[in-house]
Amino acid sequence: MVNYSQLYFSDSFFSTGQKDIYTKNKEVVGKLDLKSAFTSTIDVLDLQGNILISGKFPIFSNKWIVTNQAGEELGFLRARFSFFTKKYEYTAHNRGIYRVESEPFSKTYEIFTEKGKRVGQFKKVNSIFSTPAFEMSQEKQDIEIGEMIAVVMGVNAIQKRSHSAANSTV
Repeated sequence: MVNYSQLYFSDSFFSTGQKDIYTKNKEVVGKLDLKSAFTSTIDVLDLQGNILISGKFPIFSNKWIVTNQAGEELGFLRARFSFFTKKYEYTAHNRGIYRVESEPFSKTYEIFTEKGKRVGQFKKVNSIFSTPAFEMSQEKQDIEIGEMIAVVMGVNAIQKRSHSAANSTV
């Protein structure tokens, strides 16, 4: 997938099916394949339908694993404990650790390197009565764009898991 500075993509109500990844000019540059309504597995596809990047929760794990088209693990995302902010940490194997942070009631998340340099951001642009849609911008090429999309969808998947666990009854 070519690197674009600003992309848009969305989830779906039942987290299944393919959704377009597009630029602010509505140019489709890839697809997001939401594999199943019963799992949070996703694939980032190029325009020809080839898998570029995948993301999923392994069985009995709260870590979101990001893999390349060969199935090799590129890194993992996990929630970090925090009182007043929403924090996540993406460990990109052999490339460093990235922090994903947001203020408590904000829908904007910023992505930083270990040294505090901002490399991108994303925000939920709707989701009250519709599916979450995301606007993602990349400032530095530290993380490949497809990998960054998988990280954004991982944050969304972790939040959905957290909300469903909080709303379940015993």
